[in-house]
Amino acid sequence: MDMPDFVERESGVQKTVSSFDNTMQFNFPEEPMDVDVREVLLTVYDALQEKGYNPINQIVGYLLSGDPAYIPRHKDARNLIRKVDRDELIEELVKFYLRTHREE
Repeated sequence: MDMPDFVERESGVQKTVSSFDNTMQFNFPEEPMDVDVREVLLTVYDALQEKGYNPINQIVGYLLSGDPAYIPRHKDARNLIRKVDRDELIEELVKFYLRTHREE
């Protein structure tokens, strides 16, 4: 649900400021995950590669769209990836990327 726009008045000029001008905060619950995200991603990657797809493109397509059709049923990859919320997948990928590149 979008936050309503609001109106600011400066020097008699009316200016509409949308909620996109404000920084939103996104918090993940600090609870352990039931599914090993690393294992899910590796299994999905292998399944995509075995079926001849570009695994990175397919996983990105799934993460952006939420459409499970980007992931094959091979090796039960589609069911596996749907057990993990997309935001959890993205969180783990970002954490890994930053940990890896901060140490360089």
